[in-house]
Amino acid sequence: MSPHSLITSRRQFSVLLTAPLWMLGLSACGSLPARPVRAAVYDFGPGALDAAALTQPVGLPLLALADVETSNGALDKLAVLYRLGYADAQQLRPYALAHWSMPAAGLVQQRLRQILAQQHTVVSAGDGVALTLVHGKLPLVLQVELEEFSHFFESPTVSFALLRLRATLVENTAVGVSVLAQRQVLRRQPASTPDAPGGVRALGEATDAAARELAVWLAGIKAAR
Repeated sequence: MSPHSLITSRRQFSVLLTAPLWMLGLSACGSLPARPVRAAVYDFGPGALDAAALTQPVGLPLLALADVETSNGALDKLAVLYRLGYADAQQLRPYALAHWSMPAAGLVQQRLRQILAQQHTVVSAGDGVALTLVHGKLPLVLQVELEEFSHFFESPTVSFALLRLRATLVENTAVGVSVLAQRQVLRRQPASTPDAPGGVRALGEATDAAARELAVWLAGIKAAR
């Protein structure tokens, strides 16, 4: 065999040896697990963007807002929840790839504070300011319990945000706590799309509507006293 033929044979043999390794590398790359998809994180948006809108006028009545409470169930988690009313309305289901930035009670409390602050100087019920006498009286305390906060599907294509809460206005007196008034709020806000983003937007709008309803209710109580 000539030297040229010998070199050619060695090269062909080398290619035959390396080809399976190259193909094995491609096979290994193809078998790697796909990068996990991260869940989208939602809240109710940035709120007021005008600094002037964040400045509370002097002289607004003081209102103490207690922490929004829940029944210590699914609403205390971060999942965006939905119900299939046409299949099993009693089952709360979490969207796999949609989470709240904080539990629903915290989001609702933030928005309540923002909207009620247009008519009141809002403080937290646990703050020292809430224990300060104003004209010889302690400020009224607004207690809120969030009972329902879900994206409800009437059909696969028609859905709405469902929000239900109970608000109680109480007064701390020398002899104890006195309940002044109580109100049940129920809001159904149509969702623009039958998916998590549509449900999130509708739940934010439903929360705004509920907060405005409570503001009107509180104004009526103030006028009647």
